[in-house]
Amino acid sequence: MADAERKLSNGKSRIDFQTDPSKYRHWKLEVDGEVATLLMDVDEKGTLFEGYELKLNSYDLGVDIELADAVERLRFEHPQAKVILLRSAKPRVFCAGANIRMLAGATHAHKVNFCKFTNETRNGIEDASEASGLATICVINGTAAGGGYELALAADHIMLIDDGSSAVSLPELPLLAVLPGTGGLTRVTDKRKVRRDHADVFCTTEEGIKGKRAVDWRLVDEVVPSSKLEEMVSKRAREFAARSNRPAAAKGIALTPLKRERSANGVDYGTVSVELQRAARLATITLRGPDAPPPASVEAMVEHGAQFWPLKLARELDDAILDIRANEFDVAAIVFKSSGDPAQVVAYDAFLDANKDHWLSREIRGLWKRTLKRVDLTSRSLVALIEPGSCFAGTLAELLFATDRSYMLIGQLPGDNKPPATLALAAVNFGAYPMSNGLSRLASRFLADPADVDRAKAAMGTTLDAQAAEQLGLVTFALDDIDWEDEIRVFLEERASFSPDGLTGLEANLRFGGPETMESKIFARLTAWQNWIFQRPNAVGEEGALKRYGTGQKPVFDTRRV
Repeated sequence: MADAERKLSNGKSRIDFQTDPSKYRHWKLEVDGEVATLLMDVDEKGTLFEGYELKLNSYDLGVDIELADAVERLRFEHPQAKVILLRSAKPRVFCAGANIRMLAGATHAHKVNFCKFTNETRNGIEDASEASGLATICVINGTAAGGGYELALAADHIMLIDDGSSAVSLPELPLLAVLPGTGGLTRVTDKRKVRRDHADVFCTTEEGIKGKRAVDWRLVDEVVPSSKLEEMVSKRAREFAARSNRPAAAKGIALTPLKRERSANGVDYGTVSVELQRAARLATITLRGPDAPPPASVEAMVEHGAQFWPLKLARELDDAILDIRANEFDVAAIVFKSSGDPAQVVAYDAFLDANKDHWLSREIRGLWKRTLKRVDLTSRSLVALIEPGSCFAGTLAELLFATDRSYMLIGQLPGDNKPPATLALAAVNFGAYPMSNGLSRLASRFLADPADVDRAKAAMGTTLDAQAAEQLGLVTFALDDIDWEDEIRVFLEERASFSPDGLTGLEANLRFGGPETMESKIFARLTAWQNWIFQRPNAVGEEGALKRYGTGQKPVFDTRRV
Protein backbone atom coordinates (compact mmCIF):
# COMPACT_ATOMS: atom_id res chain seq x y z
CA MET A 1 0.00 0.00 0.00
CA ALA A 2 1.06 3.59 -0.53
CA ASP A 3 2.70 4.88 2.66
CA ALA A 4 2.01 8.57 2.16
CA GLU A 5 -0.04 10.83 -0.08
CA ARG A 6 1.84 12.13 -3.08
CA LYS A 7 2.29 15.85 -3.38
CA LEU A 8 -0.11 17.72 -5.62
CA SER A 9 1.50 19.14 -8.74
CA ASN A 10 2.42 22.82 -9.13
CA GLY A 11 2.63 23.42 -5.39
CA LYS A 12 -1.12 23.11 -4.84
CA SER A 13 -2.43 22.28 -1.38
CA ARG A 14 -6.01 21.25 -2.25
CA ILE A 15 -7.75 19.38 -5.04
CA ASP A 16 -9.98 21.90 -6.84
CA PHE A 17 -13.01 20.74 -8.83
CA GLN A 18 -13.56 24.10 -10.53
CA THR A 19 -12.28 24.57 -14.07
CA ASP A 20 -13.40 25.86 -17.49
CA PRO A 21 -12.46 25.20 -21.13
CA SER A 22 -9.77 27.90 -21.12
CA LYS A 23 -7.93 25.86 -18.46
CA TYR A 24 -8.38 22.39 -19.95
CA ARG A 25 -5.17 20.44 -20.46
CA HIS A 26 -6.70 17.13 -21.50
CA TRP A 27 -9.87 17.78 -23.50
CA LYS A 28 -10.89 19.91 -26.46
CA LEU A 29 -14.56 20.92 -26.59
CA GLU A 30 -15.99 21.98 -29.93
CA VAL A 31 -19.64 22.71 -30.73
CA ASP A 32 -20.89 22.87 -34.30
CA GLY A 33 -24.65 23.37 -34.30
CA GLU A 34 -26.33 20.19 -33.07
CA VAL A 35 -23.08 18.24 -32.73
CA ALA A 36 -20.54 18.67 -29.96
CA THR A 37 -17.15 16.95 -30.08
CA LEU A 38 -15.24 16.06 -26.94
CA LEU A 39 -11.71 15.25 -28.03
CA MET A 40 -9.51 13.44 -25.52
CA ASP A 41 -5.93 14.61 -25.83
CA VAL A 42 -4.34 14.02 -22.44
CA ASP A 43 -1.27 16.09 -21.60
CA GLU A 44 1.28 13.56 -20.29
CA LYS A 45 2.82 16.17 -17.98
CA GLY A 46 -0.49 17.57 -16.76
CA THR A 47 -0.86 15.30 -13.74
CA LEU A 48 -2.83 16.08 -10.60
CA PHE A 49 -0.08 14.62 -8.41
CA GLU A 50 3.67 14.38 -8.84
CA GLY A 51 5.46 11.16 -9.76
CA TYR A 52 3.89 9.78 -12.96
CA GLU A 53 3.06 10.65 -16.56
CA LEU A 54 -0.31 10.31 -18.28
CA LYS A 55 0.81 8.36 -21.34
CA LEU A 56 -1.53 6.87 -23.96
CA ASN A 57 -4.52 9.00 -22.90
CA SER A 58 -4.46 7.43 -19.46
CA TYR A 59 -6.15 9.55 -16.84
CA ASP A 60 -6.19 10.65 -13.24
CA LEU A 61 -8.77 12.65 -11.29
CA GLY A 62 -7.70 15.88 -13.00
CA VAL A 63 -8.68 14.50 -16.41
CA ASP A 64 -12.09 13.49 -15.11
CA ILE A 65 -12.68 16.87 -13.44
CA GLU A 66 -12.36 18.44 -16.89
CA LEU A 67 -14.66 15.84 -18.46
CA ALA A 68 -17.35 16.42 -15.84
CA ASP A 69 -17.09 20.17 -16.37
CA ALA A 70 -17.37 19.81 -20.16
CA VAL A 71 -20.55 17.70 -19.95
CA GLU A 72 -22.08 20.18 -17.49
CA ARG A 73 -21.28 23.09 -19.80
CA LEU A 74 -22.86 21.33 -22.75
CA ARG A 75 -26.08 21.00 -20.76
CA PHE A 76 -26.21 24.65 -19.67
CA GLU A 77 -24.16 26.65 -22.15
CA HIS A 78 -25.06 24.81 -25.36
CA PRO A 79 -28.72 23.71 -25.16
CA GLN A 80 -28.80 23.49 -28.97
CA ALA A 81 -26.28 20.61 -28.92
CA LYS A 82 -28.09 17.29 -29.34
CA VAL A 83 -25.30 14.74 -29.60
CA ILE A 84 -21.76 14.38 -28.26
CA LEU A 85 -19.02 12.69 -30.27
CA LEU A 86 -16.53 11.25 -27.81
CA ARG A 87 -13.21 10.79 -29.60
CA SER A 88 -9.45 10.60 -29.16
CA ALA A 89 -6.97 13.01 -30.73
CA LYS A 90 -4.15 10.49 -30.41
CA PRO A 91 -3.46 7.96 -33.21
CA ARG A 92 -4.08 4.26 -32.53
CA VAL A 93 -5.26 4.78 -28.95
CA PHE A 94 -8.61 5.86 -27.59
CA CYS A 95 -7.86 5.67 -23.86
CA ALA A 96 -5.63 3.40 -21.78
CA GLY A 97 -7.78 3.89 -18.67
CA ALA A 98 -6.80 4.99 -15.19
CA ASN A 99 -3.07 5.63 -14.93
CA ILE A 100 -1.45 2.65 -13.26
CA ARG A 101 1.46 4.59 -11.73
CA MET A 102 -1.04 6.98 -10.22
CA LEU A 103 -3.04 4.12 -8.70
CA ALA A 104 0.07 2.33 -7.45
CA GLY A 105 1.27 5.39 -5.56
CA ALA A 106 -2.05 6.78 -4.34
CA THR A 107 -3.42 6.40 -0.84
CA HIS A 108 -6.43 4.17 -0.44
CA ALA A 109 -8.61 7.22 0.32
CA HIS A 110 -7.63 8.89 -2.92
CA LYS A 111 -8.19 5.73 -4.99
CA VAL A 112 -11.69 5.35 -3.58
CA ASN A 113 -12.64 8.99 -4.10
CA PHE A 114 -11.16 8.91 -7.60
CA CYS A 115 -13.31 5.89 -8.48
CA LYS A 116 -16.40 7.44 -6.90
CA PHE A 117 -16.09 10.74 -8.79
CA THR A 118 -15.36 8.89 -12.03
CA ASN A 119 -18.47 6.77 -11.50
CA GLU A 120 -20.54 9.89 -10.93
CA THR A 121 -19.15 11.43 -14.11
CA ARG A 122 -20.01 8.34 -16.18
CA ASN A 123 -23.50 8.32 -14.66
CA GLY A 124 -23.77 12.01 -15.56
CA ILE A 125 -23.09 11.20 -19.22
CA GLU A 126 -25.90 8.65 -19.17
CA ASP A 127 -28.19 11.07 -17.34
CA ALA A 128 -27.54 13.73 -20.00
CA SER A 129 -28.93 11.31 -22.56
CA GLU A 130 -31.90 10.10 -20.54
CA ALA A 131 -32.98 13.37 -18.94
CA SER A 132 -31.75 16.03 -21.37
CA GLY A 133 -31.78 14.37 -24.78
CA LEU A 134 -28.02 14.82 -25.15
CA ALA A 135 -26.86 11.46 -26.50
CA THR A 136 -23.22 10.35 -26.72
CA ILE A 137 -21.55 8.40 -29.53
CA CYS A 138 -18.13 6.99 -28.69
CA VAL A 139 -15.73 6.51 -31.60
CA ILE A 140 -12.90 4.12 -30.69
CA ASN A 141 -9.69 4.23 -32.68
CA GLY A 142 -7.06 1.84 -31.39
CA THR A 143 -7.12 0.64 -27.78
CA ALA A 144 -9.92 1.25 -25.28
CA ALA A 145 -8.60 -0.51 -22.20
CA GLY A 146 -9.89 -0.63 -18.63
CA GLY A 147 -11.26 2.77 -17.69
CA GLY A 148 -11.05 3.76 -21.34
CA TYR A 149 -13.60 1.11 -22.24
CA GLU A 150 -15.62 2.03 -19.14
CA LEU A 151 -15.81 5.57 -20.51
CA ALA A 152 -17.08 4.17 -23.81
CA LEU A 153 -19.66 2.07 -21.94
CA ALA A 154 -21.30 5.27 -20.67
CA ALA A 155 -22.14 6.24 -24.26
CA ASP A 156 -25.39 5.43 -26.07
CA HIS A 157 -23.59 4.01 -29.10
CA ILE A 158 -20.05 2.60 -29.52
CA MET A 159 -18.29 2.58 -32.88
CA LEU A 160 -15.04 0.63 -33.25
CA ILE A 161 -12.66 1.06 -36.16
CA ASP A 162 -12.23 -2.25 -37.98
CA ASP A 163 -8.50 -2.10 -38.71
CA GLY A 164 -7.34 -5.44 -37.36
CA SER A 165 -5.81 -3.98 -34.20
CA SER A 166 -8.37 -1.71 -32.49
CA ALA A 167 -9.91 -3.50 -29.51
CA VAL A 168 -11.84 -3.08 -26.28
CA SER A 169 -10.70 -4.70 -23.03
CA LEU A 170 -11.11 -4.82 -19.28
CA PRO A 171 -7.68 -6.20 -18.30
CA GLU A 172 -7.68 -5.14 -14.63
CA LEU A 173 -7.95 -8.66 -13.22
CA PRO A 174 -5.21 -10.42 -15.23
CA LEU A 175 -2.82 -7.45 -15.22
CA LEU A 176 -3.40 -5.65 -11.90
CA ALA A 177 -5.30 -8.04 -9.61
CA VAL A 178 -8.10 -5.48 -9.20
CA LEU A 179 -11.50 -4.92 -10.83
CA PRO A 180 -12.74 -2.25 -13.21
CA GLY A 181 -13.47 0.61 -10.82
CA THR A 182 -16.05 2.65 -12.71
CA GLY A 183 -18.93 0.31 -13.38
CA GLY A 184 -17.40 -1.75 -16.17
CA LEU A 185 -18.55 -5.16 -15.00
CA THR A 186 -22.07 -3.96 -14.24
CA ARG A 187 -22.50 -2.10 -17.52
CA VAL A 188 -21.22 -5.09 -19.50
CA THR A 189 -23.87 -7.36 -17.98
CA ASP A 190 -26.76 -5.02 -17.12
CA LYS A 191 -26.54 -2.33 -19.79
CA ARG A 192 -25.07 -4.13 -22.78
CA LYS A 193 -26.43 -7.51 -21.63
CA VAL A 194 -23.32 -9.46 -22.59
CA ARG A 195 -23.70 -13.18 -21.95
CA ARG A 196 -22.08 -14.33 -18.71
CA ASP A 197 -19.68 -16.78 -20.37
CA HIS A 198 -18.67 -14.23 -23.00
CA ALA A 199 -18.17 -11.65 -20.26
CA ASP A 200 -15.95 -14.08 -18.36
CA VAL A 201 -13.72 -14.57 -21.41
CA PHE A 202 -13.65 -10.85 -22.12
CA CYS A 203 -12.72 -9.80 -18.57
CA THR A 204 -9.86 -12.29 -18.32
CA THR A 205 -8.32 -11.66 -21.76
CA GLU A 206 -5.53 -9.06 -21.57
CA GLU A 207 -5.55 -8.14 -25.24
CA GLY A 208 -9.31 -7.73 -25.37
CA ILE A 209 -11.81 -8.33 -28.17
CA LYS A 210 -11.90 -6.71 -31.61
CA GLY A 211 -13.75 -6.72 -34.93
CA LYS A 212 -16.85 -8.77 -35.61
CA ARG A 213 -16.61 -10.68 -32.33
CA ALA A 214 -16.86 -7.41 -30.37
CA VAL A 215 -20.18 -6.72 -32.15
CA ASP A 216 -21.45 -10.29 -31.87
CA TRP A 217 -20.74 -10.28 -28.15
CA ARG A 218 -22.51 -6.91 -27.74
CA LEU A 219 -19.34 -5.19 -26.51
CA VAL A 220 -19.69 -2.51 -29.21
CA ASP A 221 -22.54 -1.55 -31.53
CA GLU A 222 -20.71 -1.56 -34.85
CA VAL A 223 -17.30 -1.87 -36.47
CA VAL A 224 -16.52 0.49 -39.31
CA PRO A 225 -13.67 0.41 -41.85
CA SER A 226 -11.29 3.37 -41.57
CA SER A 227 -12.19 4.46 -45.10
CA LYS A 228 -15.86 4.93 -44.15
CA LEU A 229 -15.45 6.10 -40.58
CA GLU A 230 -16.16 9.81 -40.94
CA GLU A 231 -19.12 9.16 -43.22
CA MET A 232 -20.65 6.76 -40.70
CA VAL A 233 -19.91 9.02 -37.73
CA SER A 234 -21.77 11.88 -39.44
CA LYS A 235 -24.67 9.58 -40.29
CA ARG A 236 -24.99 8.33 -36.71
CA ALA A 237 -24.76 11.87 -35.34
CA ARG A 238 -27.64 12.97 -37.57
CA GLU A 239 -29.72 9.97 -36.49
CA PHE A 240 -29.26 10.61 -32.79
CA ALA A 241 -29.76 14.37 -33.16
CA ALA A 242 -33.07 13.74 -34.92
CA ARG A 243 -34.37 11.92 -31.82
CA SER A 244 -33.45 14.69 -29.39
CA ASN A 245 -35.92 17.16 -27.90
CA ARG A 246 -33.27 19.76 -27.03
CA PRO A 247 -34.22 23.25 -28.25
CA ALA A 248 -32.38 24.12 -31.45
CA ALA A 249 -32.94 27.87 -31.11
CA ALA A 250 -32.23 28.27 -27.39
CA LYS A 251 -29.42 30.46 -26.14
CA GLY A 252 -27.45 28.99 -23.25
CA ILE A 253 -26.20 30.61 -20.06
CA ALA A 254 -22.58 30.92 -18.97
CA LEU A 255 -21.51 28.87 -15.95
CA THR A 256 -19.43 31.68 -14.49
CA PRO A 257 -16.70 30.84 -11.93
CA LEU A 258 -17.84 30.31 -8.36
CA LYS A 259 -16.77 33.02 -5.94
CA ARG A 260 -15.13 31.45 -2.92
CA GLU A 261 -13.61 33.17 0.10
CA ARG A 262 -11.48 30.58 1.82
CA SER A 263 -10.15 30.85 5.35
CA ALA A 264 -8.20 28.47 7.56
CA ASN A 265 -11.44 27.08 8.99
CA GLY A 266 -13.85 27.09 6.09
CA VAL A 267 -15.08 28.70 2.92
CA ASP A 268 -17.90 31.09 2.03
CA TYR A 269 -19.51 30.98 -1.39
CA GLY A 270 -22.48 33.31 -1.15
CA THR A 271 -25.48 31.04 -0.73
CA VAL A 272 -23.42 28.31 0.97
CA SER A 273 -20.87 28.51 3.77
CA VAL A 274 -18.73 25.75 5.26
CA GLU A 275 -17.34 25.90 8.79
CA LEU A 276 -14.67 23.36 9.72
CA GLN A 277 -14.18 22.35 13.35
CA ARG A 278 -11.25 20.05 12.80
CA ALA A 279 -10.65 19.24 16.46
CA ALA A 280 -14.24 17.99 16.70
CA ARG A 281 -14.01 16.42 13.21
CA LEU A 282 -17.07 18.36 12.04
CA ALA A 283 -18.01 20.31 8.92
CA THR A 284 -21.12 22.49 9.09
CA ILE A 285 -22.71 23.45 5.77
CA THR A 286 -25.20 26.31 6.00
CA LEU A 287 -27.47 26.98 3.04
CA ARG A 288 -29.02 30.42 2.65
CA GLY A 289 -32.48 30.87 1.20
CA PRO A 290 -33.27 33.41 -1.51
CA ASP A 291 -33.28 37.11 -0.64
CA ALA A 292 -35.78 38.00 -3.38
CA PRO A 293 -38.88 36.35 -4.89
CA PRO A 294 -38.58 34.31 -8.08
CA PRO A 295 -38.47 36.21 -11.37
CA ALA A 296 -41.64 37.05 -13.25
CA SER A 297 -40.83 35.01 -16.36
CA VAL A 298 -38.54 32.36 -17.81
CA GLU A 299 -36.88 35.09 -19.85
CA ALA A 300 -35.93 36.82 -16.61
CA MET A 301 -34.66 33.50 -15.25
CA VAL A 302 -32.38 33.12 -18.26
CA GLU A 303 -31.17 36.69 -17.73
CA HIS A 304 -30.22 35.81 -14.15
CA GLY A 305 -28.10 33.00 -15.58
CA ALA A 306 -25.74 31.34 -13.12
CA GLN A 307 -26.85 33.78 -10.39
CA PHE A 308 -30.41 32.39 -10.41
CA TRP A 309 -30.76 31.25 -6.80
CA PRO A 310 -31.56 27.51 -7.25
CA LEU A 311 -28.76 27.11 -9.81
CA LYS A 312 -26.23 29.11 -7.80
CA LEU A 313 -27.03 27.16 -4.64
CA ALA A 314 -26.77 23.76 -6.35
CA ARG A 315 -23.39 24.58 -7.90
CA GLU A 316 -22.01 25.88 -4.61
CA LEU A 317 -23.29 22.93 -2.58
CA ASP A 318 -21.85 20.48 -5.10
CA ASP A 319 -18.43 22.11 -4.90
CA ALA A 320 -18.55 22.18 -1.09
CA ILE A 321 -19.35 18.45 -0.90
CA LEU A 322 -16.55 17.56 -3.33
CA ASP A 323 -14.09 19.75 -1.44
CA ILE A 324 -14.83 17.97 1.85
CA ARG A 325 -14.66 14.56 0.20
CA ALA A 326 -11.26 15.11 -1.43
CA ASN A 327 -9.49 17.38 1.06
CA GLU A 328 -10.95 16.85 4.55
CA PHE A 329 -10.60 13.14 5.23
CA ASP A 330 -10.67 13.53 9.02
CA VAL A 331 -14.16 15.04 9.01
CA ALA A 332 -16.45 12.49 10.63
CA ALA A 333 -19.79 14.25 10.16
CA ILE A 334 -21.36 16.91 7.97
CA VAL A 335 -24.01 19.00 9.71
CA PHE A 336 -26.54 20.71 7.43
CA LYS A 337 -28.18 23.94 8.54
CA SER A 338 -30.21 26.56 6.67
CA SER A 339 -31.40 30.12 7.10
CA GLY A 340 -34.10 32.08 5.32
CA ASP A 341 -37.79 32.19 4.52
CA PRO A 342 -39.29 28.74 3.77
CA ALA A 343 -42.10 30.37 1.77
CA GLN A 344 -39.57 31.86 -0.63
CA VAL A 345 -37.94 28.46 -1.17
CA VAL A 346 -41.34 26.93 -1.96
CA ALA A 347 -42.06 29.85 -4.31
CA TYR A 348 -38.94 29.04 -6.34
CA ASP A 349 -39.98 25.38 -6.50
CA ALA A 350 -43.41 26.45 -7.73
CA PHE A 351 -41.79 28.68 -10.36
CA LEU A 352 -39.67 25.81 -11.68
CA ASP A 353 -42.73 23.53 -11.63
CA ALA A 354 -44.77 26.04 -13.61
CA ASN A 355 -41.99 26.25 -16.20
CA LYS A 356 -40.86 22.61 -16.11
CA ASP A 357 -40.94 22.32 -19.91
CA HIS A 358 -38.37 25.08 -20.32
CA TRP A 359 -34.90 23.70 -20.99
CA LEU A 360 -33.21 25.71 -18.21
CA SER A 361 -35.75 24.66 -15.57
CA ARG A 362 -35.15 21.05 -16.62
CA GLU A 363 -31.37 21.42 -16.33
CA ILE A 364 -31.55 23.11 -12.93
CA ARG A 365 -33.72 20.31 -11.58
CA GLY A 366 -31.30 17.82 -13.13
CA LEU A 367 -28.33 19.44 -11.41
CA TRP A 368 -30.13 19.28 -8.08
CA LYS A 369 -30.87 15.60 -8.67
CA ARG A 370 -27.18 14.88 -9.30
CA THR A 371 -26.00 17.03 -6.39
CA LEU A 372 -28.34 15.32 -3.96
CA LYS A 373 -27.09 11.95 -5.19
CA ARG A 374 -23.57 13.23 -4.51
CA VAL A 375 -24.68 13.91 -0.93
CA ASP A 376 -26.19 10.40 -0.68
CA LEU A 377 -22.87 8.87 -1.72
CA THR A 378 -20.61 10.92 0.54
CA SER A 379 -18.86 8.77 3.14
CA ARG A 380 -19.46 11.02 6.13
CA SER A 381 -22.18 10.83 8.74
CA LEU A 382 -24.88 13.27 7.63
CA VAL A 383 -27.09 15.15 10.09
CA ALA A 384 -29.55 18.02 9.66
CA LEU A 385 -30.43 20.53 12.37
CA ILE A 386 -33.77 22.31 11.85
CA GLU A 387 -33.51 25.38 14.06
CA PRO A 388 -35.40 28.67 14.41
CA GLY A 389 -34.95 30.66 11.22
CA SER A 390 -34.31 27.56 9.09
CA CYS A 391 -35.72 27.23 5.58
CA PHE A 392 -35.78 23.49 5.03
CA ALA A 393 -38.66 23.44 2.56
CA GLY A 394 -39.24 21.86 -0.83
CA THR A 395 -35.91 21.21 -2.53
CA LEU A 396 -33.95 22.04 0.63
CA ALA A 397 -36.07 19.58 2.61
CA GLU A 398 -34.55 16.85 0.44
CA LEU A 399 -31.34 17.32 2.42
CA LEU A 400 -33.21 16.27 5.58
CA PHE A 401 -34.30 13.07 3.89
CA ALA A 402 -30.74 12.44 2.64
CA THR A 403 -29.24 12.58 6.13
CA ASP A 404 -28.66 9.71 8.51
CA ARG A 405 -30.38 11.65 11.31
CA SER A 406 -32.27 14.91 11.70
CA TYR A 407 -33.08 16.95 14.80
CA MET A 408 -35.79 19.64 14.96
CA LEU A 409 -36.21 22.16 17.77
CA ILE A 410 -39.60 22.55 19.39
CA GLY A 411 -40.36 26.24 19.80
CA GLN A 412 -37.56 28.74 20.36
CA LEU A 413 -34.32 28.98 22.25
CA PRO A 414 -34.22 31.34 25.28
CA GLY A 415 -33.37 34.88 24.16
CA ASP A 416 -33.74 34.02 20.45
CA ASN A 417 -36.30 36.03 18.50
CA LYS A 418 -36.07 34.01 15.30
CA PRO A 419 -39.31 32.33 14.22
CA PRO A 420 -39.77 28.75 15.43
CA ALA A 421 -38.42 25.99 13.23
CA THR A 422 -40.80 24.76 10.54
CA LEU A 423 -40.74 22.28 7.69
CA ALA A 424 -42.68 22.53 4.43
CA LEU A 425 -43.14 19.92 1.72
CA ALA A 426 -43.63 20.56 -1.99
CA ALA A 427 -44.28 18.48 -5.10
CA VAL A 428 -40.53 18.08 -5.67
CA ASN A 429 -40.32 15.88 -2.57
CA PHE A 430 -42.37 13.17 -4.26
CA GLY A 431 -40.29 12.12 -7.26
CA ALA A 432 -38.42 15.06 -8.77
CA TYR A 433 -35.11 14.00 -7.27
CA PRO A 434 -34.90 10.18 -7.31
CA MET A 435 -32.08 8.40 -5.52
CA SER A 436 -29.79 5.84 -7.13
CA ASN A 437 -32.39 3.19 -6.30
CA GLY A 438 -34.96 4.97 -8.46
CA LEU A 439 -37.22 5.99 -5.54
CA SER A 440 -37.80 9.37 -3.98
CA ARG A 441 -36.13 9.87 -0.61
CA LEU A 442 -39.51 9.84 1.12
CA ALA A 443 -40.49 6.59 -0.62
CA SER A 444 -37.14 5.13 0.47
CA ARG A 445 -37.79 6.32 4.02
CA PHE A 446 -41.26 4.78 4.20
CA LEU A 447 -40.62 1.38 2.61
CA ALA A 448 -42.60 -0.38 5.33
CA ASP A 449 -45.78 1.56 4.68
CA PRO A 450 -46.21 3.51 1.43
CA ALA A 451 -49.31 5.08 2.99
CA ASP A 452 -46.92 7.20 5.06
CA VAL A 453 -45.86 8.85 1.80
CA ASP A 454 -49.50 9.66 1.08
CA ARG A 455 -49.90 11.17 4.57
CA ALA A 456 -46.85 13.33 3.97
CA LYS A 457 -48.19 14.37 0.57
CA ALA A 458 -51.47 15.42 2.20
CA ALA A 459 -49.45 17.86 4.32
CA MET A 460 -48.19 19.78 1.28
CA GLY A 461 -49.08 23.43 1.48
CA THR A 462 -49.02 23.51 5.29
CA THR A 463 -46.32 24.74 7.62
CA LEU A 464 -45.24 21.90 9.90
CA ASP A 465 -43.89 22.54 13.38
CA ALA A 466 -41.47 20.15 15.06
CA GLN A 467 -44.10 17.92 16.67
CA ALA A 468 -46.11 17.63 13.46
CA ALA A 469 -42.96 16.83 11.46
CA GLU A 470 -41.97 14.13 13.95
CA GLN A 471 -45.47 12.65 13.93
CA LEU A 472 -45.32 12.37 10.12
CA GLY A 473 -41.91 10.70 10.34
CA LEU A 474 -40.13 13.53 8.53
CA VAL A 475 -37.49 14.08 11.23
CA THR A 476 -35.75 11.67 13.56
CA PHE A 477 -36.22 13.61 16.81
CA ALA A 478 -38.10 16.73 17.90
CA LEU A 479 -36.39 18.19 20.97
CA ASP A 480 -37.19 21.04 23.33
CA ASP A 481 -34.65 23.68 24.30
CA ILE A 482 -33.70 21.79 27.48
CA ASP A 483 -32.45 18.73 25.59
CA TRP A 484 -31.37 20.37 22.31
CA GLU A 485 -27.69 21.13 22.86
CA ASP A 486 -26.87 18.09 25.00
CA GLU A 487 -28.56 15.54 22.73
CA ILE A 488 -26.80 16.86 19.64
CA ARG A 489 -23.43 17.16 21.39
CA VAL A 490 -23.59 13.57 22.64
CA PHE A 491 -24.58 12.31 19.18
CA LEU A 492 -21.73 14.11 17.41
CA GLU A 493 -19.14 13.09 20.00
CA GLU A 494 -20.31 9.48 19.77
CA ARG A 495 -20.16 9.58 15.98
CA ALA A 496 -16.59 10.87 16.03
CA SER A 497 -15.59 8.01 18.36
CA PHE A 498 -16.76 5.18 16.08
CA SER A 499 -14.59 3.41 13.51
CA PRO A 500 -14.69 5.45 10.27
CA ASP A 501 -14.45 2.23 8.25
CA GLY A 502 -17.35 0.69 10.11
CA LEU A 503 -19.46 3.84 9.74
CA THR A 504 -18.83 4.02 5.99
CA GLY A 505 -20.03 0.43 5.62
CA LEU A 506 -23.02 0.96 7.93
CA GLU A 507 -24.21 4.14 6.24
CA ALA A 508 -23.73 2.79 2.72
CA ASN A 509 -25.92 -0.19 3.62
CA LEU A 510 -28.67 1.79 5.37
CA ARG A 511 -29.07 4.63 2.87
CA PHE A 512 -30.27 2.54 -0.07
CA GLY A 513 -33.17 0.37 0.90
CA GLY A 514 -35.66 -0.74 -1.70
CA PRO A 515 -35.11 -1.86 -5.29
CA GLU A 516 -31.71 -2.26 -6.90
CA THR A 517 -30.86 -0.49 -10.14
CA MET A 518 -27.79 -0.54 -12.37
CA GLU A 519 -26.66 2.68 -10.73
CA SER A 520 -27.08 1.43 -7.18
CA LYS A 521 -25.28 -1.79 -8.11
CA ILE A 522 -22.31 0.15 -9.44
CA PHE A 523 -21.86 2.08 -6.19
CA ALA A 524 -22.66 -0.85 -3.91
CA ARG A 525 -20.07 -2.99 -5.67
CA LEU A 526 -17.52 -0.19 -5.56
CA THR A 527 -17.93 -0.02 -1.78
CA ALA A 528 -18.14 -3.73 -1.12
CA TRP A 529 -15.59 -5.10 -3.60
CA GLN A 530 -13.22 -2.50 -4.92
CA ASN A 531 -12.51 -0.94 -1.52
CA TRP A 532 -11.59 -4.36 -0.17
CA ILE A 533 -9.56 -5.52 -3.17
CA PHE A 534 -7.62 -2.25 -3.30
CA GLN A 535 -6.29 -3.01 0.20
CA ARG A 536 -5.30 -6.63 -0.38
CA PRO A 537 -1.59 -7.49 -0.71
CA ASN A 538 -2.24 -9.34 -3.98
CA ALA A 539 -2.99 -5.94 -5.53
CA VAL A 540 -1.13 -3.29 -3.53
CA GLY A 541 1.45 -5.20 -1.46
CA GLU A 542 5.15 -4.84 -2.25
CA GLU A 543 4.94 -8.01 -4.33
CA GLY A 544 1.42 -7.24 -5.59
CA ALA A 545 0.37 -6.73 -9.19
CA LEU A 546 -0.05 -2.95 -9.02
CA LYS A 547 3.42 -2.51 -7.52
CA ARG A 548 5.17 -4.85 -9.94
CA TYR A 549 3.36 -3.86 -13.12
CA GLY A 550 5.89 -2.81 -15.74
CA THR A 551 8.95 -3.96 -13.74
CA GLY A 552 9.39 -7.30 -15.50
CA GLN A 553 8.73 -9.12 -12.21
CA LYS A 554 5.67 -11.29 -11.80
CA PRO A 555 3.42 -10.56 -8.82
CA VAL A 556 3.38 -12.99 -5.93
CA PHE A 557 -0.13 -13.89 -4.80
CA ASP A 558 -1.53 -15.33 -1.62
CA THR A 559 -3.34 -18.22 -3.34
CA ARG A 560 -6.03 -18.77 -0.70
CA ARG A 561 -9.57 -18.02 -1.90
CA VAL A 562 -11.59 -16.21 0.76
